[in-house]
Amino acid sequence: MKKVVIIGGGTGLSVMLRGMKHIDDIQLSAIVTVADDGGSTGRIRDSYQIPAMGDIRHVMCAMAEEESIFTDLMNYRFGGEGDIAGHNLGNLLLLALSQTTGSFMEAIRTFSRVLKVRGKIIPSTLEIVTLFAIMEDGTIVRGEDNIPKFRNHIDRVFYQRDIKATKESLEAIREADLIIYGIGSLYTSIMPNLIIDEIRNELIANPCRKVYFCNAMSQPGETDHYSLEDHVNAILHHAYADAVDIVVTNNNTFSKEMLNKYSAMGSAPIPIREQRHPYLVLQRDLMDMDDALIRHDSQKVKAVVEEILQMP
Repeated sequence: MKKVVIIGGGTGLSVMLRGMKHIDDIQLSAIVTVADDGGSTGRIRDSYQIPAMGDIRHVMCAMAEEESIFTDLMNYRFGGEGDIAGHNLGNLLLLALSQTTGSFMEAIRTFSRVLKVRGKIIPSTLEIVTLFAIMEDGTIVRGEDNIPKFRNHIDRVFYQRDIKATKESLEAIREADLIIYGIGSLYTSIMPNLIIDEIRNELIANPCRKVYFCNAMSQPGETDHYSLEDHVNAILHHAYADAVDIVVTNNNTFSKEMLNKYSAMGSAPIPIREQRHPYLVLQRDLMDMDDALIRHDSQKVKAVVEEILQMP
């Protein structure tokens, strides 16, 4: 049985995991960022001094054996006014479990058993972290939620102090047969994990293949005008020089209407600008072409991961 680790956060990671949880003969571990400081997650984090749980919640629902009314309720957001308004039910349940069990990790384990999660969900750190970005013009922006809103060109993201990784994340990376950097926000979902020194060191020490699933579209405020090569170079800049062996990107064609819709939001397809690369580039049919949005298809992602696992 091969051990597969996927690193990231947000909805993109969840899309991947919905398919990957059905791959036979793998042990799946998701290492998830806790740097989110916006919305319900940020309010709970600030009030109770607990790691951000929004991305953990998304991943937990995606990795559940069966997605049911209960997993839908996990993502239910309360409306109206008052203290509970704007909160996700799943966030409140994780908070309650953290307080009753005395541990955020134990709350994740308990909830994972209830949902019959296929694999392990591991926060990259248990510390309360604040992500910073330094822009190309030297401007520094504080807070994961603020970084894309600034609409500047990011040079790098960082923490202002050393962050201790969870021992579970280090063990998972150390034992991995395949490591995947998930689809998702490049600087605010993937990088918050890779810039933790202990995680970076374990990635360097493990010679297994490392795969990056490139986003289909640019993200306003994070990757405006980025190519595939720009995405990979950003990972190498934050992690280490040989952090990517394979890049997976889509070869789908989108309608003019769909592209115009995204262009109005400041988003464009990610091009490949170079003919030769120091890493293998796999162009595959990855997208859900029946959707009203440009998004990856979980089962197509699963098929490409299975292809990579079969490579000699």
